[in-house]
Amino acid sequence: MNKNNKLTVLFFILASAAFLFPGSRRAIPEPVPQYYQFDEYETLEPGQASDRTRAEQVMRAFAEAYPRQIERVEFRSGDWALLLRGTWYYYAEGKLLPENLLASAANYSPQPFYNYPVELPPWRAPNAEENARLRDMVNNRNRNPPRRSPHFFDDLWRVHNRAESYDRVKTFNFLGKSTLVHYMILEDLSIIEEQINAAASNDPQVMTWKNSINSLSCWNWRNIADTQSRSFHSYGIAIDITPRSLGGRETYWLWASARRADWWNISYNERFHPPQKVIKIFETYGFIWGGKWLFFDTMHFEYRPEILIFNGMPPDTRR
Repeated sequence: MNKNNKLTVLFFILASAAFLFPGSRRAIPEPVPQYYQFDEYETLEPGQASDRTRAEQVMRAFAEAYPRQIERVEFRSGDWALLLRGTWYYYAEGKLLPENLLASAANYSPQPFYNYPVELPPWRAPNAEENARLRDMVNNRNRNPPRRSPHFFDDLWRVHNRAESYDRVKTFNFLGKSTLVHYMILEDLSIIEEQINAAASNDPQVMTWKNSINSLSCWNWRNIADTQSRSFHSYGIAIDITPRSLGGRETYWLWASARRADWWNISYNERFHPPQKVIKIFETYGFIWGGKWLFFDTMHFEYRPEILIFNGMPPDTRR
């Protein structure tokens, strides 16, 4: 598949930034279309010129996102690497592996380090060719679920098993609900809550969304659904916010797939979205939103400042 085709496929998959609430059918504003590479883990071929290769950009984004945990980044042994808590981790074609696992790199899938849009293009239904491509991609994912090495993120969050994970989480009251979150993101969530409350005081849409929250879930030791890879919920750095009613809309691709095989064909108006202002507040303080993924999860936010930095959206670190 050439690059133009790749960009075309992703054009229609990205979710909208519209304010959608249960029971409403608001028109979707049309931001300036932006195009992104379909390959999440594309690397430069040997000999290609670039000021910075994707590998270097990724590793430096991590170093900028976690300056207290990552000591330095350098090119060593033919690859970009970073020093995390005394261990060198290598880019390894996006797999983020310690030196002792490099020989078995073929056993692992790349980590989810991807292009994340600032805004989203208008919805466009896929054509027959695009539908076929997506169907093949989903079928391949089902046959070969991703198996990512957990070692880098385990060391980053100091979580190597369920017991250690539970030791790192603290009870936190967020938007009127109690949940367990990793202690390292307590301050960020506190600021996000403050900003959302301030927005709700003069924005009826934010107030409606806030008052509609039914449940809030963060820590949950498990793998990502239908994969062999650890969920970021296992570290207590991902949060699901669900309303009392979805108003007949979809919020999660896997649940939607039980009702229709071509779940990627579900338009933005048929998906539940938090208010755009809420999404931007989360992004400002280091969280990405699952509504911007192909495998959409519109109730989901996770703390991934490195993704935002890589995409030119550095979070606000002022306190």
